[in-house]
Amino acid sequence: MTPRPVPVDAVRIRGSALPGLQTIAAESARSFPRHMHDVYGIGVIDRGGQRSASGRGAVEAVRGDVITVNPGEVHDGVALRGEARAWRMLHLAPALLADAAPGLELTRPVLNDPALRHGVERLLAGVAEGADALALEQGVLELLRDAPGALMPEPVPRIASVALERARARIADDCVAAPTLAELAHEAGLSRWQLLRGFAAAFGLPPHAWLQQCRLSRARRLIAQGRALADAAAGAGFADQSHMTRAFVRFLGFTPGAYAAAHGA
Repeated sequence: MTPRPVPVDAVRIRGSALPGLQTIAAESARSFPRHMHDVYGIGVIDRGGQRSASGRGAVEAVRGDVITVNPGEVHDGVALRGEARAWRMLHLAPALLADAAPGLELTRPVLNDPALRHGVERLLAGVAEGADALALEQGVLELLRDAPGALMPEPVPRIASVALERARARIADDCVAAPTLAELAHEAGLSRWQLLRGFAAAFGLPPHAWLQQCRLSRARRLIAQGRALADAAAGAGFADQSHMTRAFVRFLGFTPGAYAAAHGA
């Protein structure tokens, strides 16, 4: 049976009355390269499926599965059989969970858990229906409360040395000026080769790719604050607005303009 035709890229971003909570509904056959977000992601696969790298290794998710990702967790996504898959995600800012679930680590990137899926869908519906901040905040906490086996924090051994952490912090602090590999290596007290190899092993991406992800995160924050797209591109260290747009589409699947519209800009 021939699959019905679907849009290759259909993305809708929706803000909410609760600061730090937004939703993304997407349908795509695109293969997304390794990237990261600065938010927690909890969502459901509505159709099709995908293979992806995650903080727990390679995983596969299909229709009905719940998928999760942590802030800063490097992941990618490849559609199964090259067919479009559809998914909906809750994006939760870490600050939203700081007091309720400090140090939260989503330890299972894929779960077949009907109760958890129902909770995610209930919160997605609340955002779509324009629920107020109090209702959404309660929904977020109920989602965590009702799925302790899936979402409870779990100690994760740290594989990054103090030196590599210093290099990563320098990138985060200086994503506009872009420190050189030699500067990063000097700050970490390593050779350039040691830094390059160790950084990728510890954090899942080499330094420049990590810098690109930091710029994307910064651009999203600036756009959400109402900055013009050209100003956001410059403020995040992109060469120009078109450079920022290409990065958004490649890694996130939507344009900066769509992201701005979701935030009322």
